[in-house]
Order: sequence, then C-alpha cells, then structure tokens
Amino acid sequence: MYSHLLVTVAYEGQHDAAPSLEIAGALAAEGAKVTLLHVMEPAPVFALDYLPDNWREDMHAAIKADLGTLAAQFEHGSAVVVEGDPASEVLEFAQTHGVDCIVVASHRPGTHSLMLGSTANKIVARAPCAVHVARRG
Repeated sequence: MYSHLLVTVAYEGQHDAAPSLEIAGALAAEGAKVTLLHVMEPAPVFALDYLPDNWREDMHAAIKADLGTLAAQFEHGSAVVVEGDPASEVLEFAQTHGVDCIVVASHRPGTHSLMLGSTANKIVARAPCAVHVARRG
C-alpha cells in the first residue's frame, strides 16, 4: 500500500480516468494522499493567433474544476494542473512531492509509440518510485 499516489489524467481522445482512479483506490493505504495531475502541453505557435483571449486560463480552470470533482472521491485527494512536457512534469512532481507510486494510463503500443516512445514509457523508465500502468484497449 502506498502513502502518496500520483494519478495522471489526460483530457484527449478516449482517455477515461475511471480505471486509473479505481487502481489508485485499491493501492492507497489508509489515509493516503492521492494527487490527480494533468499536464497541459503548449499550444502550437501557429494556432495562437486563432485562439480566443484567455483560452489558456479558461482551459486551466475547467480542467482544475473537473479534476477537483474526481479527486473528491478520495479522503485526501487533490488536483493539480501544470504546463509543459507530460513525462518531464510527472517525473518532476513525483520527485519533489514524495510520491511513492505513479498511476499512468497507456494504450497498447504500436509501431508509432515504439519508435518515438510514449509518455508512459518515459515515466516507467525514469520514475523515482513505483509505477502502475493501467492498460487501455
């Protein structure tokens, strides 16, 4: 059982946080801290002129609110939204906040992810703690 779990939550495509949250609940020790983390990647430079003013702040607030609702199912749940490279930000958060288990979702690898490396692969390879990979389809 773990005392501080970090659950990565993506807001794209068919990512469903429910399996990762269920796993976190099963792995958490009594009174464990569970942090839900979303990493907002930078928008492509070419798209910035087409986005409305305050789009980043509005998106950040909406994601933080949704994460907060998800985190409320844990006694000591919290929600964090950061910006940057997903794997790097997850690893840095885990290192600096005493996380002892990261729960990350991953799809079945195909040729594309084997050649370029997926976020989950990078996290598993460099994590300072245990990592539980929640497989999707």
